[in-house]
Amino acid sequence: MRTVTFLLIDQMLATGTVLPLEMLRGAESRARVEGINGTLKLMTVSLDGSPVKTSCGFTLQPDAALSEASDCDLIYIPAMWRNPRPTLKRSGKLLEWLRQQAKKGSAISAVGTGVCFLAEAGLLNGKPATTHWHYFDQFSSDYPEVQLKRQYFITQADKLFCAASVNALADVTVHMIRQLYGPAIASHVERNFSHEIRRPFDEIAYSEGSVQLHPDEDIVQAQAWLKEHCYTEVRLSEVAHLFEMSVRSFNRRFKLATGQTPLQYLQNVRVDMARELLQSSNLSVNEIAEKVGYQDMGHFTALFKKFLSTTPSEYRTTVRAKLFRVNT
Repeated sequence: MRTVTFLLIDQMLATGTVLPLEMLRGAESRARVEGINGTLKLMTVSLDGSPVKTSCGFTLQPDAALSEASDCDLIYIPAMWRNPRPTLKRSGKLLEWLRQQAKKGSAISAVGTGVCFLAEAGLLNGKPATTHWHYFDQFSSDYPEVQLKRQYFITQADKLFCAASVNALADVTVHMIRQLYGPAIASHVERNFSHEIRRPFDEIAYSEGSVQLHPDEDIVQAQAWLKEHCYTEVRLSEVAHLFEMSVRSFNRRFKLATGQTPLQYLQNVRVDMARELLQSSNLSVNEIAEKVGYQDMGHFTALFKKFLSTTPSEYRTTVRAKLFRVNT
């Protein structure tokens, strides 16, 4: 079970919590329908467990106090309305908690002025970050050691994610769902929460370092190897040997770390590459299938449809229509 913790802070913008919470709940529900394991523990916490009033006047009742949230896999920090500095001044306990969670290896996502909590905690020193455009100058003045990337809506430094807007936060959340459940579930959630075809996280984010929501370094390296060689003929028994594991041990550790078998992960990578080529190139579907390691066109089409609930040709038609539609 993965624990996702949503911080509730006085005068917060509720969308920074409610939207990713609903997206993750939708992902969990879809995964259950598909028979995919991966229960999420979604919990909201405030500093002392008391209700929190949002900027729009709604009151949110947390599930627990901050002291009861000791081990988190993923943390969401909401934005503040306008100037966050008054809230930051009285958030010493929260800042220390964030430092502790980061040290334990938690992934942390902040949106808008919520990024100031990461900066105030010193977690972004020497690292890239972004925030709401209205707060750029103040942020740069307050945190000169942070590398503010004004031209990006998303930045990622290891396990720290900054989103400049709620739309960018949705893209970060799709990226998280992709890591937790794979591209099919991520695509399902994205289509239900956003009508338009959006560019992938890897294309729009300023990234420094890679992030995996698990601590098995050998498997992280195996994932990188599979991505690099996905277009070739891959024998998983040889990959296991390369990383000095038996096939059984490799499969077990890979599944424990990622929630997928090595084969499923490789298929995910190949389908993702095919999706990008369908969108950005004029190669035929047959040529794309070969480029991502499949000689059997029928097998490739069936696999693509299994992962994205549409055929390669239908996907290309949809994407091209939305990218190049001309208003008349």
